This record gives sequence, C-alpha cells and structure tokens, in this order.
Amino acid sequence: MAEKQLAGKTAWVTGSSRGIGQATAEQLAKAGANVVIHGSTLNSSSYFDEGDSLSAVAEKVGRENGVKTMFVVGDLTKVEVVKDLVGQIRAGLGHIDILVNNAGGDTGSMGAAGKNAGKIVEGNDPLFLPYEEVRTILDRNLMSCIIVCKEVVPAMIERKAGWIVNIGSIAGLAGLPAASIYCTAKAAVHEYTRCLAAYLRPYGVHANVIAPGDVLTPRFKASRPLEDARLDQASLERYGWPAEIARSVEFLCSEGGSYITGQVLRVDGGRQIWAG
Repeated sequence: MAEKQLAGKTAWVTGSSRGIGQATAEQLAKAGANVVIHGSTLNSSSYFDEGDSLSAVAEKVGRENGVKTMFVVGDLTKVEVVKDLVGQIRAGLGHIDILVNNAGGDTGSMGAAGKNAGKIVEGNDPLFLPYEEVRTILDRNLMSCIIVCKEVVPAMIERKAGWIVNIGSIAGLAGLPAASIYCTAKAAVHEYTRCLAAYLRPYGVHANVIAPGDVLTPRFKASRPLEDARLDQASLERYGWPAEIARSVEFLCSEGGSYITGQVLRVDGGRQIWAG
C-alpha cells in the first residue's frame, strides 16, 4: 500500500471545530497528517450538531484515519493565547508543518450562537455598521491570521519547509454593498498572503489562499434562506460542499502544489470568472 502523501506531517487547522475547518482537518488526516483541532470554545462544534465537543471531534478524526490528533481552545485574536496554543501543539505533536488559517467568518460580536447564526443582516454596510462589529470582523478574520502566522511561520523558515493555506473568500474579490467589512477583511487576508509568500520564497515555504464561494456548512444553512436553484447538484451554479474546499487545501499542501505560492485560488464553481 502506497504511503499517504502527508504521512508524518503535523497540520494545525484553526477554526476546525466545525464546517470547512472540520472537513479540512478530516481531509488532511486522510492524507496521513497528524492534526490539531481548534475551536474558540470547548463546545463550539456542538452549535450546529457537528460534534459533541472539540475532544470528540479530535478523537473521531484520529480513530477514523489512524493518525495522532489533539485539540486546543482559545481566542486567536489574543497574542498571548496564540503563543500558549503554539507551545501546547509543539509539546504534543512536535513542529507544525502545515498551517491552515480557517478561523473567521461573517459573524458579528454575538458569535455563531447569536441570531441568524451570528450573521449580521441589518446595517451590514461600509458606513453604518457599529464600530464594535467592524473591529470584531477585522480581528476575527484578519488579525487572527496575522497573529497565528507570526507565531508559527518563523519556525518554518528555520526548517526551510512549510505550507500555509489561508482561507479567504470570493467576497474579498468583489465590491459588495452588504458585508463590506467582511469583504475588506478577506481582501486583506489575500494581500497579506501574497506579501507573506514573497517574503518566504527564499526559504522554500509555500503560502496560498483558498477563496471559497458559498458553501453548505451547517452554519451557512442556519444563517440565511437558501436558493432552491443552487441546490441542484447537476449544475456548477450550485452551492459548494465543505469537502470540496478541503480537497483544494490538500492539493496545495501536497506534491500537486510544489511550485505554487502566492496565489488566490477561487473554489466557487465558476461564480467569479474574471482576472484578479
């Protein structure tokens, strides 16, 4: 039996208690990687019935794929928390080979447990969104990505090996009147990743972005009415599935992505077909 292509590597997927993050953790584990599951709370996986707890998710991923797993809990917008989590991971599984910055989302200060699964519906525009919500969205999507990279990536430079995949969004590739701060945050994640990739080229460390379209996670389904026409699986005008994003992440962290860095890969069924 051929060796799995990520065997022996350790992957930290932030925001992997549920949704795209959990699917990505499962996909990387299938490819042989040891995986660190992360959530902002111990029970965040239970909000939409995607696991009883972080512990349960980590145990399931490890058992089903024959890899080592662990879980960490904390707010990634706080530098000292991230430093502590990185220390826990290194003590438990060794160095981090693959970093997937998935934590984020279009959730406001009430979090995913809030009304509309945390999605801000009213006043979600460039000018009148309250400052508290603006800072929450920027911190959750952009600052968490920067802080985690600052604490993880220097060790990749020392080893001259590593793979970073930041989860952006097609929302960061177009101007929209609603969800404007989320769009801004994701556009900044895209540009930060390009800058990071340029900096890391001499060290052989890869940094790329996956920009998903609308993906049918349990939270997505709980946060808004669905369009019936986009539920038709015979068309690429449909919604995506978490596993489709996860497989794209695996591609960028494997042999297929060996000469790819600094790129923003739309995974959206062709919803956005233009340059840039």
